[in-house]
Amino acid sequence: MRFTPRVADPLVDSLEAVAKGLGMELVELSQSRFRGAVRIRAVVCGREPVGLEHCSRLHHALSPRLELAFPGREVYLEVSSPGIDRLIKDGSEFVHYIGRGIKCYRRDISDWSGGILTAADSSGIILKSGDEEMKLKYELIAKAKLDYSQEVEKLWQRI
Repeated sequence: MRFTPRVADPLVDSLEAVAKGLGMELVELSQSRFRGAVRIRAVVCGREPVGLEHCSRLHHALSPRLELAFPGREVYLEVSSPGIDRLIKDGSEFVHYIGRGIKCYRRDISDWSGGILTAADSSGIILKSGDEEMKLKYELIAKAKLDYSQEVEKLWQRI
């Protein structure tokens, strides 16, 4: 897996500020064009689970900015949460999921390792499973995804 630092983009910065104002973080923003229309797909997360109401509120807040950014064009906006088993596309995403369950397919052992993500930076991540901490460099991670079962297990341990 790679870690790609975010490149400054005025539109992304503007939309990210709106999301933060509503208590959410912009995980991914993709843009495509089709027959003169612009399609924007935003994936957001928050400290609390992101539901339909959150997505709707953010959709209404982002729409005017997008219409100003693309004058005279139809703009279609889709806002969604990452989902409970999102495939993590880049190492820079991990910072959004601290405290959440993560599963990584490791190149060094050709198997999955999972736990609660406790830290992430530009070199790697730290997963905690029970009393054990695993430090994984991005080069060792072939693929990774959110793992809701780790969080359920954490909740059962509290009961």
